[in-house]
Amino acid sequence: MDITLHSNRVSPRISHTTHNATPPLILLHGNGEDASFFSHQMNALNTTREVIALDTRGHGKSPRGCAPFTLAQFSEDVLAFMDDNEIDRADILGFSDGGNIALILALTHPERVGKLILNGANLDPSGLKLSVRASILLHFYLTKDPAEKELLALMVNEPHIPLSALKTLSAHTLVVAGTDDMIKRTHTEAIAQALPHATLAFIEGDHFIAAKNPDAFNRCVLSFLED
Repeated sequence: MDITLHSNRVSPRISHTTHNATPPLILLHGNGEDASFFSHQMNALNTTREVIALDTRGHGKSPRGCAPFTLAQFSEDVLAFMDDNEIDRADILGFSDGGNIALILALTHPERVGKLILNGANLDPSGLKLSVRASILLHFYLTKDPAEKELLALMVNEPHIPLSALKTLSAHTLVVAGTDDMIKRTHTEAIAQALPHATLAFIEGDHFIAAKNPDAFNRCVLSFLED
């Protein structure tokens, strides 16, 4: 499985940077998007480290492949990318489903994750506001497009991360969401409260604060990374 790489370096290969004292920062986009979602972060977060944005399997320029189309598989794809590029450990910033993928990776391979940033993540579909979940379900049952149905199925059926599992996570984590996010505020707060080393932040805006309020979002992320 080849994952398309978007890096702030001239060369797309990063193997010779992986032993630096400061790990690279990997960005994971949300459902139905691609790495261009982070167009406001690629340079802004490139202060002390290399920033790498990936296209998830079946998104952007990354092929669908024949493996299962699940968040667990996507997390394994990120791990494979890290192995292929000799990245022993990385900080991970995940948005929406990308946050869910990042969380799964941190729980299954904690030794590979440094700091963790969860932007608009959820532990299960009930974390979505009812109106948003109803709209997703409606589109899921009405669409005749197999590719769209597969994408929507991720939000209809996943993730399923027990709240109790978060207590085992030792990574220092920034849990950040919009003040008018599609994820329930109580759900975001519960995630932060369950993590042993979490910082909770709400930024003015909706679910897409990284794109719509990038200055505030980037300041929040940099403050956390540089602390």
